Amino acid sequence: MKLSPDETIFWEHGFINLNLTIATTWAIMLVLAVASWMITKNLKKDLQISRWQSLLEIIVIAISNQIEEIGITQPRKYIGFIGTLFLYIATANLFIIFPWYQAPTGSISTTTALAVCVFLAIPFFGIAEKGIKDYLKSYVQPTIIMLPFNLISEISRTLALAIRLFGNIMSGGIIVAILLSVAPLLFPIIMNALGLLTGMVQAYIFSILATVYIAAAVKNTKSMKT
Repeated sequence: MKLSPDETIFWEHGFINLNLTIATTWAIMLVLAVASWMITKNLKKDLQISRWQSLLEIIVIAISNQIEEIGITQPRKYIGFIGTLFLYIATANLFIIFPWYQAPTGSISTTTALAVCVFLAIPFFGIAEKGIKDYLKSYVQPTIIMLPFNLISEISRTLALAIRLFGNIMSGGIIVAILLSVAPLLFPIIMNALGLLTGMVQAYIFSILATVYIAAAVKNTKSMKT
């Protein structure tokens, strides 16, 4: 039993290899890119729109509302990043309906890469909103003593994001594999159904936490002082 899609290697040359994680990641990226192009190429403002456009609008509005509820007043600035995170993780986890599929989110390399994206996005959006001077001041508030603790907090929450997503997806895959060997007809179907729910929940949690961290970085300097 393979615990991670990293263990399935299609091609290797020295320290460079093409494994299942990379293959499924690029496949999901291609699916999302093609789907986005097909859905958005004929967008309409009429009352009668396609079902795909209706679904797209529901997803965009839902993500935008969630971002706004967390405290970001201009969600359009961040919906591209947050929405991409959610759609990628959700799609990667939804594809477990296909036989022998292993989600790339079950690889620590994938979840670490996603967490690093959030780690880099926080100062990017924070500096863009407040300027580099005011943003850096947030690391020494209320006193300079807090600087090392704030830096440790940035690193630790990045690790927490990566490990949380990896642990939940990998553990679900292990349980399904065990039940498949014990009762190959009934339990895997039930666990796959639960896996779909868990995958959506994990995509939601990861995106919400990323939004919370970004919201903390871009909040108004005046509100930080009061």
